[in-house]
Amino acid sequence: MSDKDSMKDYLAKHPRMIGVLFTLFVLLSQAGTAAAGLHGQVGP
Repeated sequence: MSDKDSMKDYLAKHPRMIGVLFTLFVLLSQAGTAAAGLHGQVGP
């Protein structure tokens, strides 16, 4: 529980990090989708 509370406190003190984390997660999900698409196209 203390980890969640500390993260909540950190994000409350640094609200810009919410946008940074959201952008990072979006970019990672797009990169994963692109990598999966490339892997699916390779073959005979």
